[in-house]
Amino acid sequence: MIWSTIRLAILEIGRNIMRSSLTILGIVIGVAAVIAMVTLGGGATKRITNDISRLGSNLLILHPGSRGRRGGVRAEAKPLKMEDARAIQHEVTGINAVAPVASSSTVAVYGNENWPTSILGTDNDYLVASSWQIDQGREFTAGEINGGKLSCIIGATVEKKLFGYLNPIGAKMRLGSVTCTVVGTLQPKGQSMFGRDQDDFILMPIKALQRRILGNTDVGAIYISAKNRATTPQVREEVVNLMRQRRHIRSGAENDFDVHDMTQIASTVASTTGVMTTFLGATAAISLLVGGIGIMNIMLVSVTERTREIGIRLAIGALGHEVLLQFLIEAIILSLFGGLIGIGLGLGLAAFVAPLLGVPFVLNPFIIIIAFLFSGAVGVIFGFFPARRAAQLDPIDALRYE
Repeated sequence: MIWSTIRLAILEIGRNIMRSSLTILGIVIGVAAVIAMVTLGGGATKRITNDISRLGSNLLILHPGSRGRRGGVRAEAKPLKMEDARAIQHEVTGINAVAPVASSSTVAVYGNENWPTSILGTDNDYLVASSWQIDQGREFTAGEINGGKLSCIIGATVEKKLFGYLNPIGAKMRLGSVTCTVVGTLQPKGQSMFGRDQDDFILMPIKALQRRILGNTDVGAIYISAKNRATTPQVREEVVNLMRQRRHIRSGAENDFDVHDMTQIASTVASTTGVMTTFLGATAAISLLVGGIGIMNIMLVSVTERTREIGIRLAIGALGHEVLLQFLIEAIILSLFGGLIGIGLGLGLAAFVAPLLGVPFVLNPFIIIIAFLFSGAVGVIFGFFPARRAAQLDPIDALRYE
C-alpha cells in the first residue's frame, strides 16, 4: 500500500508542476543558505587555522609589553636583549628552537628594480620556529651570524619583484645605505586570511641589522618553539618565570612582557569562527520555517480543491489514516525534493564563492545529512495538519462540496 500511496502522491505533485515548484522554493532557499554558510564558514576556519599554524608549530612569541605609571598612563616597557634569548635557550626545558628577532622597514634595490619591504634580523632558528623552508641556496653560516656579515635570505615576493626569472643567489642587493649578498630564498607561503603577504620580507643576521641599520642592540621579539604541543604550556610557564626574574618584577606585580601561544590563538579563532558559522547557519535556517509554512498553506489549498476526491475515496472504503498518509507523503516528497535541490544549489554556491573569498572548499557530509533530514522533518511537521484535516472530512459533506 505504501508504494501505491507514494506513486499517487508523485502523480498529484506532477499535475501542478508550477505550483509545486513555488511551494518548495522556501525549502530550496533555506537549505541552500544553510549549506553555503556552513561550508564557507568551515573553509574560513580551516584557512585561519592553517595561516596561524604556518607561523610555526608549538610556537610561543615573547614581546615586550607595557609598564604602569602614576596617573594610569602606560608606557612601553624596556626592550628585550640578546641575553634574554640565550637565557631562555639554556635555562628553559623542552625547547626546540629560540630565535631573537629585530625588524626594520627598507626599500630593496637590485639593478633598475626596487621594492618596499621589511627586514627581519634573526638567526637560523627562526626558520625552525616559524616553519620556513629554504627553496634555493642555503641558511646563514655561523661566521655570518656571529660576525654580523651582510648576507640575506629573501622571501618569494621580494625574489619575484626584484629578480623576476633571474637566479638571485649570489646577487648583491642594496638595502638603504648597505649592500647585502643574497645567499638563499624561501619557499612561498602565500597570503594570510587577513590579506598580509607572508612572503614579503628579507632575513638578515641580527647582529648585522643591529649594527649597520638599527644602531642598537634591542630585540623586538623572541620566537620560541616547543618540542611538542603537550609541553607548550610548561615551556610558556618557565619562560614567564624566567623573564620575571631577569626583568626584576616583584611578586604580585604585573608583567611588562607578553608571551603569546599561537596554538591557543588558533584554537580561539577557530572556536570563534565556528560560533559565527553556527549563528549564520541558524539564521539561514529560518528560511526553512518559512518554506514549511508555504508547504502547509499550499497543502491546505490542495485539500480544499480535492474535497470531492477525498469524499469519493472515503465513500468507497478508504480509511482516514490512508488519506492522511497520502497527503502527508505529498508534503514530505515536496520538502525532500526541495532539500535535494537546495543541497545542490548550496554546494554549487559555496564552490563558486570560496575561491573569491580565498578560502578552501570544505565539504561537510554531516551538515548535508542534517539539512536533508531537517527538510524532511519540515514536511512532516507542516504537512501533518493539512493531512489530518483531509482525513477528518465527513464523506457525505465532502461529496456535496462544490
